[in-house]
Amino acid sequence: MANGRRGEIEAKIDGKSLSLCLTLGALAELEQAFGVDDLMALAGRFEKGRLSARELAILIGCGLRGAGHDLSNEAVLAMQAENGIAGFVDMAHRLLAATFGETP
Repeated sequence: MANGRRGEIEAKIDGKSLSLCLTLGALAELEQAFGVDDLMALAGRFEKGRLSARELAILIGCGLRGAGHDLSNEAVLAMQAENGIAGFVDMAHRLLAATFGETP
């Protein structure tokens, strides 16, 4: 079960309920993946509200790894979310809101 006070969310992926969390390590991985220098730039990048499918997989993958799941971004690309792509988009929004507040 996800702990909202720790920035965790819960999502249904491949029929399983999984926790996601953007830990400091996951955020550092996102900074590198998105080519930004700091957390403010990362948050600003997400505020634009535009992500490619691959970027969405990177974000979800970082959240899964931050919660302790050993999954690659390529594995995430092959997964199915409840409600399809809309489920992944909702998952990303909730994960970013849990991490940065409601702004992203």
